[in-house]
Amino acid sequence: MNIDSQQSMEQQSMPLTEAYLCQDCDSVGNSSMQCMACASEVLMGLAAVLDRNVVEKKMHGTKLVEPLWAN
Repeated sequence: MNIDSQQSMEQQSMPLTEAYLCQDCDSVGNSSMQCMACASEVLMGLAAVLDRNVVEKKMHGTKLVEPLWAN
């Protein structure tokens, strides 16, 4: 593994609300406008599908608006 590959594999963390999945190259980044890896604009906010707070609210009977894809 060369030095460039080692630097690009540096571990990082970010809040779920700032994480976006590029649907073209499957990279995760923190830009909601454009993928940092491939410049695609086809991004999905991960908090919308992975937010555990939504699951906890469902378990406690709080009425929530379901996303269209949940049906």
